[in-house]
Amino acid sequence: MKKTLWLFGTELEILNDESQTGGAYDLILGSFQPGTETPLHVHHKYAESLYVIDGEFTVYTAGNATVLKSGDNFYIPQGTPHAVANTGNIVSKGLTIASPSGFARLIELTGVEGKSPGIPGDLNNDLDLFIRASEESGDSIIGPPGTRP
Repeated sequence: MKKTLWLFGTELEILNDESQTGGAYDLILGSFQPGTETPLHVHHKYAESLYVIDGEFTVYTAGNATVLKSGDNFYIPQGTPHAVANTGNIVSKGLTIASPSGFARLIELTGVEGKSPGIPGDLNNDLDLFIRASEESGDSIIGPPGTRP
C-alpha cells in the first residue's frame, strides 16, 4: 500500500499501515525540506523509531537535542514529548516505524495529496482537523514548531 500525502510541508509516504500489519506497526517514509520541524507532541498509544536515510534530523526530547545523520536511528518511547526537525541543508529522508499502528491513520485523515511525487499540492492542511484527529489517535500537540520539551 503506497500512499503519499503532505502534512505541513512534509511529504509522507505510507509504506505499510494497520491493514497490512494487523495493527502491529506503521512504516512511513518522510521527506522533510530544510528547516521543517514538527510541533512539540507526544504519542500516548504508540512508540516511534526514526531511521535516517539521507540528510540530518535533530530529535528534541526533555533536555536533549540528538543530531542524527544518514544510517543513525532514534527510538522515542510512548509517552515521550518530542519534536523532530530537519536541521541540515538538504531534503532529509527518514523511515518512521510507529508501533502499534496509529500514525498512518492520522496522516490519512489530515494529509493532502501532492501534484506529483516530490511536488506538493495545496499545503493548507486543516490545523483544527489535525488537532482533533491527533487527539482521537492518542497524540497530544504540546506546542508549535520551535517549542522544546
